[in-house]
Amino acid sequence: MTTTPPIEFEHHNISTNGINLHVVQAGPKESEPVLMLHGFPEFWYGWHAQIQYLATQGFRVWAPDQRGYNLSDKPKDIEAYRMYNLVADVVGLIDAMGHEKINLVGHDWGGAVAWAVAMRHPDRLKKLAILNSPHPEVFLKTLRQNRRQRLKSWYMAMFQLPLLPEALLLAGNGTGAARALMSSSKPRTFTDSDIAEYKQAWTRPGAMTCMINWYRALGRSPSSGTPRGDMRIHVPTLILWGMNDIALDRSMAQPSAEMCDDAKLITYPDAGHWIAHEKPDEVNRELTAFFRGQSQ
Repeated sequence: MTTTPPIEFEHHNISTNGINLHVVQAGPKESEPVLMLHGFPEFWYGWHAQIQYLATQGFRVWAPDQRGYNLSDKPKDIEAYRMYNLVADVVGLIDAMGHEKINLVGHDWGGAVAWAVAMRHPDRLKKLAILNSPHPEVFLKTLRQNRRQRLKSWYMAMFQLPLLPEALLLAGNGTGAARALMSSSKPRTFTDSDIAEYKQAWTRPGAMTCMINWYRALGRSPSSGTPRGDMRIHVPTLILWGMNDIALDRSMAQPSAEMCDDAKLITYPDAGHWIAHEKPDEVNRELTAFFRGQSQ
């Protein structure tokens, strides 16, 4: 019996939009490009199961630490984390990939950035895949009208406070953040080695403050994540949604799909916010089939 050897993960620093981002790359260099954007409080490692699988399927995968996270640059100004900067970072990465168009994947905050890229730069995308992240217009409408979502989003208000959020999450060398991660996921979703990786990333100097500054920048201008003009998504879109999401109400899944010209929505009743970790095999298969133009 033969087994496929593990794919080598390459670590690079890529200059984009005036900063340097740490980017993990894997897979054949001249093959179909996939760019994967993590959310809070993850970093590139949150995609490790997907990077490995997609690379073995012949894709060239890039997974950055987004600005403020882990080994990437950490601008101190809260304004540096406004959506226009996050989008510009991604466009710079697409340029660096050497392709006119790429396949883009985003989860949580990475999903918010991916939606914005698809609205502002549809000409740079082949396909868009979203994991548990609502279209920004749908999120703002739901936040205004849905008391359940306002309760789920309580932490976003808390993150506007100075110093306290960092103190709580970094307590016990990152144990506070680890507890939040594990309490919002299915049992045994994150292993001890996973948590060790996250703690190392969270406790890098200045990292947690910069990570939370994404929320603080949004709090200063709640509508800044929504581009003016056409907010529909005109590229083929796949939405994967764990229905037991502790942070994002399930009612936003279908309306998000309806904001797309060509969308496929797949829901998982037994999964939550951390769907890439809770359902890695299913996510891997769906992403591969979608990017290859196949139907499951």
